[in-house]
Amino acid sequence: MATPRVLDNGAARAAYPAGGAGGPAPGSRARGKRRSVYLAEYAPAWGSAATRGRRAAMEDASAAVPRFAEVPARMLAGARELDALHGVGSAAAAAAAPKLPLHLFAVYDGHGGSEVANYCGGRMHVVLKEALGRAATARAGLEESGERLDIAELWEKVFGGCFQRVDDEVLGQASRFCSGEARCKPVAAGDVGSTAAVAVVCSSHIIVANCGDSRVVLSRGKEPVALSDDHKPDREDERARIEAAGGRVIDWNGHRVSGGQSLHRLAGDGYGKPFLIPTPEIKVISRAKKDDDCLIIAIDELWDVISNVEACKVARLQILQWHWKNNGVCSDGGGVPTISHPAAQAAADYLVKLALMKGSADNITVTVIDLKLRKKTKDKSICFL
Repeated sequence: MATPRVLDNGAARAAYPAGGAGGPAPGSRARGKRRSVYLAEYAPAWGSAATRGRRAAMEDASAAVPRFAEVPARMLAGARELDALHGVGSAAAAAAAPKLPLHLFAVYDGHGGSEVANYCGGRMHVVLKEALGRAATARAGLEESGERLDIAELWEKVFGGCFQRVDDEVLGQASRFCSGEARCKPVAAGDVGSTAAVAVVCSSHIIVANCGDSRVVLSRGKEPVALSDDHKPDREDERARIEAAGGRVIDWNGHRVSGGQSLHRLAGDGYGKPFLIPTPEIKVISRAKKDDDCLIIAIDELWDVISNVEACKVARLQILQWHWKNNGVCSDGGGVPTISHPAAQAAADYLVKLALMKGSADNITVTVIDLKLRKKTKDKSICFL
């Protein structure tokens, strides 16, 4: 199996000391008061698995970047929530709002080669962090002037600009740094591209950006909730967009754009422009602490043979079985989320094996994030939250 990309920007290693950013020290909340989700300490437990399957080469990539950025709570909380959190006026609440650590998980399904998928895996979170910094400053300015920007609209602008920037770099239409030098040249040939399914997770929300036919599914209350819609050429709204741009959707061994790609939203693939676009669809969903079990991000080769219902059931059971067998004891003992957690890893590994057993012959890449708050074991060993 291919080794998933794990990125540590350095901050994650010191991410969770007592009283770290994102909330007060444990035990500091007033007795009888429930801690706000915007103040809760949260460290995701995750696992990622990949295999080239029966293909000659591996063209997928994945990324797990714990605590890749921090944003003010106002990027996700409305004025009313901030008022309730701080008990002060909206302007003062916005200024005093805590910063939420964000954790990024993504899968990239490459085609024509691995260059674009690998580039997205190492670059997307960097561009996103820069875009979030600019957006936080802009939102603060709007609040000072009394203007409001819908949270969903805010994240659409952030992710839209981020995906477009990465696409421009891939195509050589924007400069990128390579070996310390600014270069403006394509990352790969014009027929190489990649889908992108990105999930940003924090204590209060899950934000999903999807571009292509990879999929993000949430297991909530033992029921699957699709947080992304597959981008297929035969989708009614997508067919209309492609035809409006002068393209055609042809049913030739599956629906394809002008007889070529079966995908129509992705990074790279300059030969397919303007029909193939890098514009993601965004969903912002509030977390349900008691009901949310796990999050699954995978490329279409998993979803072609495993339903949302089955995938969620399998992942949930694998995580529970690991904790039951091991009494919740983590072998690393550190509680710092710079490596995968064995329970979530077991779930990702099993999903890949199950897809192979069901006949999936292509590259397969899966990431599972355990969203449950796991209790500490009797021997006080620290486990991922």
